[in-house]
Amino acid sequence: MTRLEAKGPTPDPAAAPKTDRSWLDRFFFVTERGSTYGREIRGGLTTFMAMAYIIVLNPIVLSGAQDINGYAPTFAQLTTMTALSAGIVTILMGVLGRAPIALAAALGVMAVVAYQAVPQMTWPQAMGLVVWQGIAIILMVVTGVRTAVMNALPHNLKLAIGVGIGMFVALIGLANAGFVSAGEGSLLQLGTTGHLAGWPVAVFIIGLLVSAVLLARNVPGAIFYGIVTATAIAVVVTYVFQLGDDTWGGSAPRLPETLFTAPDFSLFFQVDLFGAWTQAGPASAAVILFTLILAGFFDALGTVLAVGNKAGLTDENGQMPRTNQILGTDGAGAVVGGVTSSSATLVFVESTAGVSEGARTGLASLVTGGLFLLAILFSPVFGMVPGQAASCALVLVGAMMMMGVGAIDWSDISVAIPAFLTIALMPFTYDIATGIGAGIVAYTVIKTAVGKYREVGWLMWILTAVFAADFGMAGIEHLLGL
Repeated sequence: MTRLEAKGPTPDPAAAPKTDRSWLDRFFFVTERGSTYGREIRGGLTTFMAMAYIIVLNPIVLSGAQDINGYAPTFAQLTTMTALSAGIVTILMGVLGRAPIALAAALGVMAVVAYQAVPQMTWPQAMGLVVWQGIAIILMVVTGVRTAVMNALPHNLKLAIGVGIGMFVALIGLANAGFVSAGEGSLLQLGTTGHLAGWPVAVFIIGLLVSAVLLARNVPGAIFYGIVTATAIAVVVTYVFQLGDDTWGGSAPRLPETLFTAPDFSLFFQVDLFGAWTQAGPASAAVILFTLILAGFFDALGTVLAVGNKAGLTDENGQMPRTNQILGTDGAGAVVGGVTSSSATLVFVESTAGVSEGARTGLASLVTGGLFLLAILFSPVFGMVPGQAASCALVLVGAMMMMGVGAIDWSDISVAIPAFLTIALMPFTYDIATGIGAGIVAYTVIKTAVGKYREVGWLMWILTAVFAADFGMAGIEHLLGL
């Protein structure tokens, strides 16, 4: 097998001798997981490069959402809080979960906060619901509910979740790069006008091809080198052809005028835990909280499974070590995100980019988290990386996650249909939780209909009911007059 295909069972920390090894090696299981310090650092750097866009994207989305009083946090405030939350919680994941999983403002939750919660209440009240989301997730971990849900998912669905997330990540990368866009007369189209044009797309293609060639040649750091190459080219063409900042959409590849900027911590602890229930009403607040929990719960569940499988940390049943600590940290991230007013800070699927570069332990998360904290001061430097350069990593990660599709039992139609729906609906609906939900509902109904109800556990029936309610939420709200 090549370096990228290598995958093994859950590492046993007791399997390798601990003599003549540093405490750092023993604590993070570096040797047991077949990694090195160099791979962990490189993987952490690559994950950060693939996630750095969130430092710009989260403030863009949230600063444009006004609350019921017409207030919205400033871009500067949200930039500081987004990087701070990501840094703190990712480091916490490295220490407690000891897994190569980074966390940042969750895209799905961000949308719920901006477009569903904030218009009905004040910003502190909306952040209070985010804190309650984190508390609910932590309680699910403590009581074993979240781990039970992970264990209840059939093995083939777990494989499909990983593949579907790969498709979703690839679509994000292609869209961010401008390689595909919403079509005129079609859902999607090539480029932004029906064909490829412009330097941003060219930079993306160059970075993609450089990384792909290096990956095929098993060069360590292939994805990272592709991002750096694309960034360097982007900086050059920006000055040579005098391109405007709007050409790149978000982060413009320009040499910064200053290396650092003063952070703004004024949003810290601006949270109201109980105001939403009176401001928006108990029913509306409950619906929003349910949506937040559902989006965060299953997005994180799918991401953890995908990262663990890609890193070779899962056993034959799809279980990975320190699951409770990983999921508990994810819940704590939602609390931290609410306290900092940056939205829920949850596990990021872009972590697979670092895993593809060799990251296998929490040491990589320490590197990624440290870079997020540095970004608070050195945001102009990190802002040089255009989204098109980072997007090549996402597309290649999606391609590599697709390798798991061959392990799914496609000969059994009662498995094939749920697996297909799981894979297809993640990119088609632009939502991980929707794909997982569709797969669970289809699996439960089809298996039962063909007389294989014994293969469906009671917890799968509960999940089916929850997702059925979620899919029909608009009708339920209409019936209740909400």
